[in-house]
Order: sequence, then C-alpha cells, then structure tokens
Amino acid sequence: MAGNQWCRLHGIRWRLAAITGKIHSSIAPPFFAGKPVPKFLAPNTSLPLLPAGHAILEGQPTSGKPARSEQCQEAFLTTIYLSIMNLIIQGLDIANYDLRELAKLAGADQIERITGEAFRLRNASRHEHVAEYCAEAGLDFAFVGEAVRLADFGLVAMDMDSTLLAIESIDEIADMQGIKPQVAEITQRTMRGEIVFAESLRQRTALLAGLDQRALHEVYENRVRLSPGAEKMLRGMKSAGLKTMVISGGFTFFTDRIKTDLHFDYTAANTLEIVDGKLTGKVLGEIIGAGGKAVALEQVRNELGLKREQIIAIGDGANDLRMMEAAGVSIAYHAKPIVQEKATYALNHVGLDGVLNLFA
Repeated sequence: MAGNQWCRLHGIRWRLAAITGKIHSSIAPPFFAGKPVPKFLAPNTSLPLLPAGHAILEGQPTSGKPARSEQCQEAFLTTIYLSIMNLIIQGLDIANYDLRELAKLAGADQIERITGEAFRLRNASRHEHVAEYCAEAGLDFAFVGEAVRLADFGLVAMDMDSTLLAIESIDEIADMQGIKPQVAEITQRTMRGEIVFAESLRQRTALLAGLDQRALHEVYENRVRLSPGAEKMLRGMKSAGLKTMVISGGFTFFTDRIKTDLHFDYTAANTLEIVDGKLTGKVLGEIIGAGGKAVALEQVRNELGLKREQIIAIGDGANDLRMMEAAGVSIAYHAKPIVQEKATYALNHVGLDGVLNLFA
C-alpha cells in the first residue's frame, strides 16, 4: 500500500479510536508534554497529562509498520493541537459567575487567570451565544488557537488617531482655529465610511489654512494622550521580538515625534504644507488613505521578509480596513461597527495591552 494511502487509512483508524474513546495514550508532539488532555481528543481517558513520545493506540497497529504509525499519529495530533481553541475573556470587572457561565456555553474544561482583567477558558468551542453574553456583561471575547503565540508574529502595525492615541489629532489642531465641531463632524463621517478619506482630509486640512505651526507643537505637548495600555503593549511587542509601525492618515509632524518618543521602528503618514510658519491648508504629495495604508504595510512586510500571517494590524475606523485586510490578524480597537464586523478580534472594554493577553 502506498505511503500516503496507508497514512490516510491509519488516520481514519486513529480518528475512530479517538471518537470511541478507546485510547490508552498517544504519541504526543513535544508541545503536548505536560499539558492537559483535550476532552475531545481522549474523551474516556482518566490520564491527566500526556508525556511526550509515549505509547500508541489500544492494541497493536494492524499495518505492521510502527515507525510510519508513529509518524501518522504525530501528524494527526499536530493537526488536532493546531485546532484547539481557547476563549479569552477580558474586562475591567470580570465576575466569577460570568466566567463559569461562559465556560459552560463554550464547553471549556478549565479557567486560567492571565491578569486581573483577562482569563483563558481552555479547550473551548465556538458558540453563537458567547458574543451576546459578553455584550450584555460588558466583556471582550476572542477564540484564539492554543498554538498561537505572540512570538509567531514579526510586525505589529497600528493606526495613530483613536487607536494608539486617545485623541483625533486633526480635531485638536482645529480647536486651535476655533473650528473643532466642523472638523470633528467630518472626521466621524469618515470613520463610519460615509466619506472617502482623501476627500475628507482635503476638506479638513483646507479649514486649517493660516494656522500658525506653533499650534501643532501645542497639541503635541499638551493634548496628545496615549490610549490606555499603549506603552505596556509596545513593551510586550518589543520583548517578543516584533517590529512596530504606526500608519496614519494624519500627519508626519506627530508620527515623527511618536516614533522617537515611543521607539517605533516604522511610520507612515501625510505631510502638511507649511509656508512662512503658517499652514497653507494643503497636503504635500499623494495622500495616505485606506489604500496607502495597506501599501505602506506591505512595503515594510516585504522589507522584513514576512508573510501576511505574521502581521498584526490594529485600527478603529473604515480608513483602516484595507490595512487590516493586509494582515494575518486584525484587531478592532474601540472601533466603529463596520470595522468590528470585519476584524479577527475586537477590543471594546479593555486597553491596548489586551492585545498581549490574546496571545499570552
């Protein structure tokens, strides 16, 4: 019998044994060592742990090819391991009752504390009512593969305004001109996807014509505020070996300073035209909007030699969607509904450090 055919046949036998619970133990890849046995993998076993490289199935393999048997079983276990999901629950005030109820809904068999604001429900299954329950309880949730770790990624890219920063910088600049309500209204319509970003930026920037450039310094020094957990998230990313990038539809005046102050590796943003110390109301060069953000991310990804799956992108508005689509994992941070619908995960109740907890 050809090797591939034999492996498929033996894989079926293994699946049947797993389903019927006739498993004494199994060959375990190294990453299984010392970990709880998933309930769906060995439903009728009482073994608390699987030692690495130990035993086979009940009885002897019928093929007479134990070496290949072990290879097939290990390959199958690897596939199973990669399919194991944990449910990550995050919130500012998580009640034990809610954790227990969510564990029941998702069929999880263990609850682990990650931080005071984050818990891992192990070996969970997707359930349609988890989202509804978390929305009512004011909790964030995410089904994350057991095998996924932060160090698996190589780059995290994020929007600046209302993501990395807790402000919209152009709205604060407009406040210096006494026109914040007008500019903020255009900003919100843009984030909801009601106005094309490039046109929106031209409209808002035109309203700033004549403003002294010292107003930009005033905004940066006195009004820029980081989103909660931003610095902790960045430290965690750096510690795990990821490169960091800010991609903004805002202005280089701010991203250049943020790059220096927060030690970002890469930035991309638009450049305001300033003549004789005054804003002209124009943007220099091609505007970095939704498409430009995606292009900037792909350029850095290629420079680093990374795959799409190794990228995390974080954003909050419609202008971030194409950037987020260019990443293997996208995270909607306190985002508009259209962004949350399309993102891999959404954080609505915790800070940016909640990103670290997803892959802890």
